[in-house]
Amino acid sequence: MEESKEPKIIAFLCNWCTYAGADLAGTARMTYPPNVRSVRLMCTGSLDPMYVIKAFLEGADGVLVGGCHPGDCHYTNGNFKARRRVALLWEIMDALGIERSRLWLRWISASEGGLFAQTIREMVDHLKTRGTNPIKKQMLL
Repeated sequence: MEESKEPKIIAFLCNWCTYAGADLAGTARMTYPPNVRSVRLMCTGSLDPMYVIKAFLEGADGVLVGGCHPGDCHYTNGNFKARRRVALLWEIMDALGIERSRLWLRWISASEGGLFAQTIREMVDHLKTRGTNPIKKQMLL
C-alpha cells in the first residue's frame, strides 16, 4: 500500500464529554499529532451518517466519533444511537470499498484528556500503515 504523508482525520465529538476531553488535553499541554479537525456536536446521537460519508468522499483518511461512556449520556441514550449508526456506517463503508478500520468509535469522558491524546496518536499511526483513503485516490484519477 502507498504510504500516506500525514493522514487527515475528522473527529465528530460530543460537546459534554469527548470535546471537553480534547479541550483538557490541550489545556494540559498533552502532545498529540495535529492531524485531527474536530466538529463539536451536542451529542453523538445527533450525528447524521451522511456527514461521515461526506468526510470520506472529500478526502478524510479516517473519522473518529467520540462520545460519553455508555450510561453517562447527557441526553440519556444518544451514545447508544451513535453506536447503532456507526455499525450501519461500517456496512455502508464495505459497499463503498472503504476499510472499516478507518472509522473509530470511542467513549472518552471530559476528564480523560490523556485518553483523547492517546487515541489520536494511535489513530494516526494506524492510518499511516493503511495509506491514503482509497476513495481519495479514485477522485484524483
